[in-house]
Amino acid sequence: MDWFHTEQSCLDYLEKLRWPSEFVCPKCGVISTPVKTSRNRLICLSCKHQTSVTAGTIFDKTRTPLKVWLAAAWYITNQKQGVSALGLQRVLGLGSYQTAWTMLHRFRRAMIRPGRDFLCGTVEVDETYIAIGDKTHATQAKGRKSHTAKTLVVIAVEMLEPKGFGRIRLRCIPDDSERQVIPFVQDVIQVGATVHTDGSAAYRKLKDVGYTHQRSVMLGSDTPAHVSMPGVHRVAALIHRWLLGTHQGAVQPDKLDYYLDEFVFRFNRRTSASRGMLFYRLLEQAVVTTPVTYQHVVNTSKMASAASRS
Repeated sequence: MDWFHTEQSCLDYLEKLRWPSEFVCPKCGVISTPVKTSRNRLICLSCKHQTSVTAGTIFDKTRTPLKVWLAAAWYITNQKQGVSALGLQRVLGLGSYQTAWTMLHRFRRAMIRPGRDFLCGTVEVDETYIAIGDKTHATQAKGRKSHTAKTLVVIAVEMLEPKGFGRIRLRCIPDDSERQVIPFVQDVIQVGATVHTDGSAAYRKLKDVGYTHQRSVMLGSDTPAHVSMPGVHRVAALIHRWLLGTHQGAVQPDKLDYYLDEFVFRFNRRTSASRGMLFYRLLEQAVVTTPVTYQHVVNTSKMASAASRS
């Protein structure tokens, strides 16, 4: 709050993040020094297009002051175990739960950096079911307001030598078939890496697409699964604990991917000694992430709910 006590100081900071060197017109792509108006508009000298620092970012058309947004970013990155919308509302003194909820969902969309590096070395890959309390699909049973939904999630964990875990990647998938798990591996793991899986036939073509495949058949083995593949089992347990502890397990299935993005963001930066750097990275990604409105998030949920019932 000392650094960003005015809207102008917030705008100046975000402008440096969005255009570190010089202003680039979002319409014509010309690099130049824009004309600044009294209403914080930036006018391109080449095409006369008018824009603003926040246009096309997660802050686009927000009615919430930017200093509140930046305070939210600081609070989110300083909480190691995650943040709930209710907790954010209380800390920031927001009058609306809807505002806090939307802010969190916008920040979650900025937590995954486009073009991020592939996992490499030895990487464990497996699937797990995430049980979540789905309040949007209320059952008709008397006295019952929600029910538990299970969503399949595929996990990739970078294994370090001699021990320990590196970075992770997560994704919700409709089933554990080859057409789901092979594309996931190709999207997140460097070709040539060693991919360690269980005995599932879904992974049998890994060698054909350029990976070294290490299989551990669990059926009939004397070695427990959590010993053979400690990485994926440890991460799966942490995800369950985090969802229950931070969000009480009440996560809508169609939004689980965004919550998993937040978990990945926190897990991969768990050893960072600088909270300020996490704040910087989150805002750096926020100014290049397209906005999403509250209505868009709600309507997406309704469409997903209708599709699941049809």
